Amino acid sequence: MALDLNALTAHVATRFGEKLSSAIAFDELTLIADASNIIEVLTFLRDDPDCRFVSFIDITAADYPEREKRFDVVYHLLSPYKNARVRVKVEVGEGDDVPSAIPVFKAADWFEREVFDLFGIMFTGHPDLRRILTDYGFQGHPLRKDFPTTGYVEVRYDDEQKRVVYEPVKLVQEFRQFDYLSPWEGGKYVLPGDEKAKQ
Repeated sequence: MALDLNALTAHVATRFGEKLSSAIAFDELTLIADASNIIEVLTFLRDDPDCRFVSFIDITAADYPEREKRFDVVYHLLSPYKNARVRVKVEVGEGDDVPSAIPVFKAADWFEREVFDLFGIMFTGHPDLRRILTDYGFQGHPLRKDFPTTGYVEVRYDDEQKRVVYEPVKLVQEFRQFDYLSPWEGGKYVLPGDEKAKQ
């Protein structure tokens, strides 16, 4: 039997009040917490008998460069006892730290390393916060929207040379343009090949 998300929202609100906001969309509950409260929120969701979100699924992030707090750090939890999932978001500014979730969920270790590597978000209290997907000498954080697509090298293993080789990144597109529009609405620019179409 699935958990009633409205009842869960009310239950969490009685515990945290104004410290937490929430939204239900597409039958999914999203809780928006402050970075300073994230450990308290995760512990409550794990230990409270009406929640029991004991299964840690994922930590990821999203980049919104036009916002003052440009990053969302997103936690996904599962309650097999209540047959429900919950998403917890924390808005983080560039250079701000987020407390590590490892004291609550040991599985957060490599996920936090991934978010640090790809977005540059620091997790205080993490026992071994270092790059996990990019090379140790890599400069920058590739999933930030302001990360340039050219001017960097890529690393691959060359089977003929029997060693790791560094090569300049080769991309067809020199830059990225983010318009956040639905592809069905169309952009306010002309794509290559569209200049021949009747306006």
